[in-house]
Amino acid sequence: MNVPVEAYIGLGANIGDAATAIERAFECLDGHDGLRLTARSTLYRTPAWGVTGQPDFINAVAKVDTTLAPQQLLDVLLTIERDAGRDRRTAERWGPRVLDLDLLLYGDAVIDEPGLHVPHPHLHERAFVLVPLAEIAPAVVIPGHGPVAALRGRVATGDIEALR
Repeated sequence: MNVPVEAYIGLGANIGDAATAIERAFECLDGHDGLRLTARSTLYRTPAWGVTGQPDFINAVAKVDTTLAPQQLLDVLLTIERDAGRDRRTAERWGPRVLDLDLLLYGDAVIDEPGLHVPHPHLHERAFVLVPLAEIAPAVVIPGHGPVAALRGRVATGDIEALR
């Protein structure tokens, strides 16, 4: 693939120095062959979702231009997670994590393959992703759901705090 595709990646962490883990992940994304970081959101403190009895998360979204195919990009994200100390095999679903990187959008592609679902499932319902995504790309359309700005307006955001 030679023509870059615009992709969006969700970043989250709540174990250890979560803000530093997110910052390092931004650097890894920008420093990887086939990726160029073109925008990044503010870091946000958000309450845990799913399993609520755990520390708040730090969340953000990165916009990248990539020449990697979707599965290749996912493989890069999983490698960055592993290098940060995350082991998805032993992690509790929605539990605490040292780093979580999710492929949210890959151009306007809709992908439903084992281990790869784009747009990311429930992206359109989760404020911890919609708030940072709307900050950097309010006009982007989530296939099957509509523009990010409109979706952000439909979710409760009162517990989300921007870290400046």
